[in-house]
Amino acid sequence: MGSKVHVCAAYLVLLFAFTSGAQPNTFDVTRYGAKEGSDITKALLSAWKGACGAAGSGKVVIPKGKYSLGVVDLLGPCKGAMHLQVEGTLVAPAKASQHRKNSWVTLRYLDRLTVSGGGAFDGQGEIAWQRESCGGGCKKALPVIASSSTSISSATKTLPGHSPNTDGIHIGRSEEINIINSNIITGDDCISIGRGSRQVRITNVRCGHGHGISIGSLGKYEKEEPVSGIYVKNCTIYDTDNGVRIKTWPALQCGSVSNIHFEDIVMQNVNNPITIDQMYCPHNECNRKMPSKVKISDVIFKNIRV
Repeated sequence: MGSKVHVCAAYLVLLFAFTSGAQPNTFDVTRYGAKEGSDITKALLSAWKGACGAAGSGKVVIPKGKYSLGVVDLLGPCKGAMHLQVEGTLVAPAKASQHRKNSWVTLRYLDRLTVSGGGAFDGQGEIAWQRESCGGGCKKALPVIASSSTSISSATKTLPGHSPNTDGIHIGRSEEINIINSNIITGDDCISIGRGSRQVRITNVRCGHGHGISIGSLGKYEKEEPVSGIYVKNCTIYDTDNGVRIKTWPALQCGSVSNIHFEDIVMQNVNNPITIDQMYCPHNECNRKMPSKVKISDVIFKNIRV
């Protein structure tokens, strides 16, 4: 399983997510020289290396307090399940030049990962949004890519409504993903579901500002895997441009979207509550004169109300 955490939010609160393992070996970053108010990049990497190499499962603990954190890659594969327990607040580099890539904290090549602790990642988003390499935004705050059997529960993500190109949660090439009991405020899609997503359930989510909950865009890349089995239920969407949306590119590549259910969704001050757009073509990057090659079937909208 591979997952990336791209944190460009002004204040991203992690209130728990991914899957849990057995009683872990614990590696506290303070054992590696971390002190409140200091840069703990080296200490975190050392603690992670120890936990990842431990027999059985490993846990890395960042205790309460405020710490600086540079760009880090927390990589597997590890010997067992991994648990990152963030109790304190981690603050991203203050200078835009220190953001060497669009990822601040990257979690990759991991299986059975838990992120918990009630702490916070302060990505100093306004700095990141001004970077030219972000194209006016930093894409996904929390992508779930090439993952399976993953749950995100009781999460709060708060980005200003004017934050550009900042999807709250993005899912791609993943299956059996659950997003439940969460509150997402962002400047782009609250949740975007991309190619190769299967058996995704989104329930009891509040989605504010931005562009609502979207499937796509699809049909831009060759050999895109189908999207199927998407269930969005008991959600509230408010103060957004769109509510629930399916979007595909015209003219370009083949693909399919099927078995989609939008049910029991409240729309409050939403400009376009239901949208199926098969001429999605931002910045005129395609030929609008030719139809989309993406087949959409078995889509149900039930009890969508204001």
